[in-house]
Amino acid sequence: MSFLSDEKVLQLEERANEIRKSIIEMLVEAGSGHTAGPLGMADVFTLFFFHILKHDPKNPSWEERDRFVLSNGHICPVYYATLAHAGYLPIEELKTLRKFGTRLQGHPHREYLPLLETSSGPLGTGLSQAVGMALADRISARSQNRFIYCFMSDGEQDAGNTWEGAMLAGKNKLHNLIAIIDRNNIQIDGYTENIMPLEPLADKWRAFNWHVIEVSGHDFTALNEAVTEAQSMYEKPTVIIAHTIPGKGVREFERDYKWHGYDPDLKDEIGYEMALKELRTLGGKIKSEHQ
Repeated sequence: MSFLSDEKVLQLEERANEIRKSIIEMLVEAGSGHTAGPLGMADVFTLFFFHILKHDPKNPSWEERDRFVLSNGHICPVYYATLAHAGYLPIEELKTLRKFGTRLQGHPHREYLPLLETSSGPLGTGLSQAVGMALADRISARSQNRFIYCFMSDGEQDAGNTWEGAMLAGKNKLHNLIAIIDRNNIQIDGYTENIMPLEPLADKWRAFNWHVIEVSGHDFTALNEAVTEAQSMYEKPTVIIAHTIPGKGVREFERDYKWHGYDPDLKDEIGYEMALKELRTLGGKIKSEHQ
């Protein structure tokens, strides 16, 4: 993984903005789906798929690829949009989200799309799957060649299975495993600290023998440095707690938990045209800030 130049950061910011536009368009076409999480994680997905991950759109089953596990499958609109912009499927196909017979299910199905390592839906299962992959690489002596990345939501830290996987990974010192938690502080019923308080979240992960890094999920440079630090660990797995703004890019959506599982509808006062107009304006601001 290389250093991020100012020019590269600009390219990533513009790419993330395009991915956000695709997310809004596909959700409106579907008439259902999750809005806040996908918009909030667009920067993280962009950095990984356009800078960090070892992968090849022309050869999705490349044996040397990094493994990517999406545990919180409900944010799949950002996953699908990122894959499309990376060349794994036509961008036009994004508008088939959640429609009958589509490859783009409401939660990812590993047999439908290239590069998908797992199917996801039930929250809390992704980390255990990633731990299994990391262990398999350890056994086959492949752990020096690639990393296993697992994206999780903060809400699924409520699930006991998450901590079973964390305990096993810590016990086995799986340095080839890097987890990223989307710490956006919301879940479908409200704010995480009201539903089931998670703090002190970092201390809990340290107690399970993980190296912990906290960083903004919207700062490409800081996040890139966090992953570089995680890759340098040799005695324990790493969890990166990425603080994100749910609904990032559309002010009316930001930090409002109701948009966790709600899509922008054309009939809403806060709707499709408003969201796209703001994202288009944001695209212009990105360029001007770098000039």
